[in-house]
Amino acid sequence: VLRYPLLGKPFFRGIIVLGQSLAIGMRALMVSANQSLEEEERLTPRQVALSIVLALALFIGIFIIGPTTLFAWFENRTGGGSVLTLMGEGVFRVALFVAYLWLIGKTKDIHRVFEYHGAEHKTIAAFEHGEELEADLIDRYPKEHVRCGTNFLIIVMVITIFVFTLFGTPALIWRIVSRVIAIPIIAAISYEALRFGAKHPGSLLMRALMTPGIWLQKITTQQPDRSQIEVAVTSFQELLRREAEATAPEH
Repeated sequence: VLRYPLLGKPFFRGIIVLGQSLAIGMRALMVSANQSLEEEERLTPRQVALSIVLALALFIGIFIIGPTTLFAWFENRTGGGSVLTLMGEGVFRVALFVAYLWLIGKTKDIHRVFEYHGAEHKTIAAFEHGEELEADLIDRYPKEHVRCGTNFLIIVMVITIFVFTLFGTPALIWRIVSRVIAIPIIAAISYEALRFGAKHPGSLLMRALMTPGIWLQKITTQQPDRSQIEVAVTSFQELLRREAEATAPEH
């Protein structure tokens, strides 16, 4: 971004952040997976990349192609498309996503991940309020946070409804293609909305936009125990240390 200033401009930066997040996620998955596997079973970067590609393909299939195909079929059965049908597709997509999060949250492993997610939020909130990073003090803070990635996801879903509605009701294949192509555009718009919301938390519009994300965090964050908060503190302090090193002037 520093080499190419244009990439740091509004809307361009959202696409860059999306790419960076995928890259960081891939590295984190590889480290996490390899720590839990024996030496001879460790995953290669290629295997991790393939698993992410497959996961993205599954996501697109379930949450984009699936609802689009279903509602295109519904249009044919009822004799034509309308804005209400497209809005219905969007609402169905949001409901499907929420149901998916709720279902996976019922599994033991993912529920534990959601507990660590809550610990992360509590730690960040305590730090932002100038609190000492001690488990008992941190635990007083809420497990929901306005700048959570869950908020970003729900903003994406809401903006998706309006963007896809603008495309109208072309033939099914072109409808699917337009929705896949629009993913970076939607991510860029959503990123700018999230940034604006963080800068203007008191805005009525932003409160309305962020509130569904806070509600969704009732699913994606769970109450952590003391040991999980301590892990979050250690991780956060390491992050602060690395940021300080990265921004320190060279001598």
